[in-house]
Formats: sequence, C-alpha cells, structure tokens
Amino acid sequence: MKALLDIPIPTHYDSATMPPSPRVLLSIDYEPWFALLRRYDHMLDSAQRCELDGGFTADALDPILEKLGDAKASFYLVGEIADWHSGVPGKIVGAGHELGLHCQTHRHLNDLNELAADIQASAGWRRHFSVRGYRAPMVGIRESAYAVLEAAGFYYSSSIYAPAGTLLRKGGVWELPVSTLRLFGRDAMYTAPRDFSMRLLSRGELPYGSSFSIGLMGGQVLRILERELKAGRSPVIILHPYELVPPANWPARIARDLLLNPLLWPFTWNKAAFLADLVRDFPISPLGTYLDEAVKS
Repeated sequence: MKALLDIPIPTHYDSATMPPSPRVLLSIDYEPWFALLRRYDHMLDSAQRCELDGGFTADALDPILEKLGDAKASFYLVGEIADWHSGVPGKIVGAGHELGLHCQTHRHLNDLNELAADIQASAGWRRHFSVRGYRAPMVGIRESAYAVLEAAGFYYSSSIYAPAGTLLRKGGVWELPVSTLRLFGRDAMYTAPRDFSMRLLSRGELPYGSSFSIGLMGGQVLRILERELKAGRSPVIILHPYELVPPANWPARIARDLLLNPLLWPFTWNKAAFLADLVRDFPISPLGTYLDEAVKS
C-alpha cells in the first residue's frame, strides 16, 4: 500500500490569492438513535436495526431541515438509512445541503477489508448523488484507511480531530478535521487515529467540535467559534439528529446505558437552542464548499 502524505496546509496566502472567508463548517452525522450505544454494534441485520430505529431517522429529518432554515450543512448519512427510507438522501440534497457518507452500518471499522465492504454497500446512492465526503464512525480512522477511501472515489474525509485551520493531504484524499482548541503543546504531524480520547487531551487539545463538548459547554463553544472566526479560521463541528429532535421516551429508554456510562449524558441533551444561536449569529457552510474554495485558493 503506497505511503500517505501528511502535509499541514499553511493558513497564509500570497498577495495574488484570497483565503476562503471564515465560517463555521457545520456537519450532522445522520445516524439512528441507537448508534450512540456500542451494545448494538454487533446487531448487523439491517431489518432488525430498522425496527429498532422505529422510524426516527425518517421522522427527524424535516424538523432538522426546518431548524437549519437557510443555513447549509454537511449531512454524513449512515447508508442503511437510505435503504430503509429511500427518500432521505434526495430530501437532504433537495434542501441544498451536502450529502456525505458516515458508513453503511454504524460501528468501529478497523479492518480494512470490512471498511471496503461497508463503503461498497452504499455505492449506488453515492454515485447517484455524487457523494465526495466521508466521516468515519466515532471520528475514528487509521492512516491505512485513506487508501481505501481514495480507491472508493472519495475527495475528502473529516475523520480526525485537529486544530481549526488544519487541512491535510492523505494520498489522494483531503482531510478536513473536526476542530480542537490548542491549549498547550504542538504537533508537527497529524497522524490518524486522532479520536476523542485522553491521549488527545494530554496533547493539549480540547475537541470543542464534538457534540460531547457542545453538550457540556455550549455557550463557551459559541465564544470559541467567535474567536476562531475573528482569527480567520473556519472550525468544523458535529451534531447528531437525536440531539436536535429527541426520540420517543428520550433519554429514559437508554437509562441503563447512561447509568453504566455517564459520559453518554452530554449526547442526550437537546442542542436545538445551540443550533438556533449558531445559524442566527454565524456564517455557516458545508465542508465540501469550503474545501473547494480552500484548494482553489
């Protein structure tokens, strides 16, 4: 497998070019409500998973599109949702949003053959909608996976955490990371995996682009976003459908999981007010639109 380049793109531009205007790069990892819980990762029967979802992923879309209003975001869709509800991808694109792939079946995809098979399962609707972007489940990817993404025709990925303003070239695939705030230290290279972990925190980075952080410190995240934009950077953030439109009997239906893993709580808190503040007060853009401008510059 060929070596992959890991090249931070400089944030300065020469006098002949203009940098892309700073904006918040808003993404929604569009997944079933139970994707939050690892205990369903081994349920691979799509019909069972559809029954468990209970129509949530179809019903939540219109309210989320309404909350976004005129703002345009990147929707990274779990592919099996397109199998369950064939109108979902077209509705996202029809509303002017970017459509990307989150995976076919939401779980850790560490084996390259499994990753390739998972990506291939969505090939039909990806071709139909000219999907260019990918985000790994749990924002967890390995360096070797970029060659698989390139072979599948992806233009870019957003599957690691790194400071806002970082843009990396991984072989033939661009990596536009979910944003962190550098508190101390410095990395010369940004090599995957760079997921939300104690290792990332020990490197001196606060992953404020994660919806976990937004749940814990939504107001502070808005202030961080304001500072990043004033510095000319375009931060990447993630939200999930169950954080914007609560599923039935939420979060009581996952009470056992919350008891066993209290770190899940911030993912269950309603972030509709955060989104309302975001689209009212900040310029918003899909990741692909920004990347096109950045690469052209």
